[in-house]
Amino acid sequence: MNHIYLDFAATTPVDERVIAAMLPYLDQDYGNPSSVHRFGQRADLALETSRRRVAEQINASPSEIIFTSCGSESDNLALRGVTLAAKRADRGNHLLVSAIEHPAVLETAQQLGEFYGIEIGLLASDRDGLVSTAELASQLRDDTVLVSVMGANNEIGTINPLAELGAICQEKGVPFHTDAVQYAAHLPLDVEKMGLDLVSLGAHKFYGPKGVGALYIRRGSEVIPSLTGGSQEFGLRAATQNIPSIVGMAEAFHLVQSEMDSRHGTSLHYRDQIIDFVLDRIPDSQLTGHPHLRLPNHASFVFKSLDGNLLIQVLDAAGFGCSSGSACKTGDPKPSAVLTALGYDSNWSLGSLRITVGKGTLQTEIERFLEILPGCVEQVRGLSK
Repeated sequence: MNHIYLDFAATTPVDERVIAAMLPYLDQDYGNPSSVHRFGQRADLALETSRRRVAEQINASPSEIIFTSCGSESDNLALRGVTLAAKRADRGNHLLVSAIEHPAVLETAQQLGEFYGIEIGLLASDRDGLVSTAELASQLRDDTVLVSVMGANNEIGTINPLAELGAICQEKGVPFHTDAVQYAAHLPLDVEKMGLDLVSLGAHKFYGPKGVGALYIRRGSEVIPSLTGGSQEFGLRAATQNIPSIVGMAEAFHLVQSEMDSRHGTSLHYRDQIIDFVLDRIPDSQLTGHPHLRLPNHASFVFKSLDGNLLIQVLDAAGFGCSSGSACKTGDPKPSAVLTALGYDSNWSLGSLRITVGKGTLQTEIERFLEILPGCVEQVRGLSK
């Protein structure tokens, strides 16, 4: 039986064109970019070319791009770096984050509060996961030093109004960070038009390699380094740069941004086909996230009186790789923090399912999945009683 992958929000395969771009830096131009000899110079050229390519995709300057190991590290650097720099300069002590952020943001905020005395404010969203401009405006204070709202939620797919939120932060002079790890895989980013001061990216969400990410930091922002011990990445992230992966990230980001329109049509068709089928054919099911303002490849649901993790196992046995929400939550029997924050009780929130399609997904695969899904849900409900 051929297994079918429907978990592209968790990770993606590396595009063959990305692999081709990376290969020379694994066995030919393998120098350390900090070395002054020609081997190092070739690696440094690849590093700075990649930095420029990423910057061009988001309307930034190359000096504003910091390469990291992943989106989570980028989130950590953004929150810790800006908040602790502001605290050191006595500019304020208040950090605002949305209540349904990725754990890389929420747990970092929690630690900043616990160990550094930073006051944390949580921005509520509506039932669909949208953070409103009114909510942000009502919680901004004179001592707010950073606002962090994710571009698109990984569990429920909802896309936040970044430009509108960014405009409010600009008006108040407060730096605005967005975790765009999911967003950048499907939607264009323009840091100037959208009023973004810090943006986290992760390559493996858009057909690049795992273990590499980036953080855009607007020029002039004061940030304390996350890793010390070297002058790499403008002194903000000490460590020898992972040149093959950085080259791969730049190529993957260029491809996903330039091919976005051609990829969207099929993804949207599959997404809406799945949503319409589930809501019409499976009793006691609800769509999670916004019905329209959502990622083009993302369908997510809750099923009443059902063990979501058991459903994932049953689907896997039937040949389909899906998720019960965030890949970071898979196997966790506790209710999803995101769904709980949105107001779902445990009778619903424990029964979540996320289906995300990719650029190689086929219509026949969607049809096979929808053919077996109702029976799998019925089977798991019987076992969950």
